Amino acid sequence: MAGPLWPRTRRGSTDEVLIRSVYEEHGHALLAYATRLTGDRATAEDVVQETLIRAWRHSEVLVNGKGSVRGWLLTVARNIVTDRYRAKAARPAEVSGAAAAPPVEQDHADSVVDTMTVLGALDQLSPEHRDVLKELYYRQLSVAEAADSLGIPAGTVKSRSHYALKALREVFRQGNVKEGNRMGRPPQQPAGLQEVVA
Repeated sequence: MAGPLWPRTRRGSTDEVLIRSVYEEHGHALLAYATRLTGDRATAEDVVQETLIRAWRHSEVLVNGKGSVRGWLLTVARNIVTDRYRAKAARPAEVSGAAAAPPVEQDHADSVVDTMTVLGALDQLSPEHRDVLKELYYRQLSVAEAADSLGIPAGTVKSRSHYALKALREVFRQGNVKEGNRMGRPPQQPAGLQEVVA
């Protein structure tokens, strides 16, 4: 190659010298000011660089003798920081790619099987025992609230819950759990469970 694509003009050369001298004279003060404004050294360096690019584009301001060069540079740096802050506030918050991924769901097959097993076991209890367990454990009522809901004394609720749990344990121990009764028919109780009804 014979030479550069764009020959250097005298003005381009003097602008570069001017910006170098501006940076040597005001660069440290400009960086300190930008660091104070942004709170981040890397961001402050970007602000200083942008300020010097604007000074290079408007080099006539630096040599016209009107006002302070440092004052102009600090004003430009402040405006750049303000513009960056406004632009950041105007765009939506950035999120990482991991947060956009759907959460991993646990396999609920075991809980479905457990629910069906418990329903099948409850179907083998007497209606009185089933009602007490439903009020105490499913609806999470207190003994007094369950007694009010069922229209029986609190002592009876305690007694029935005791015997209902005992009968339920026995159903599970014997492994006589059948699929839950969905037809509305009264469940058949094993012979041993009829004796524990209060």
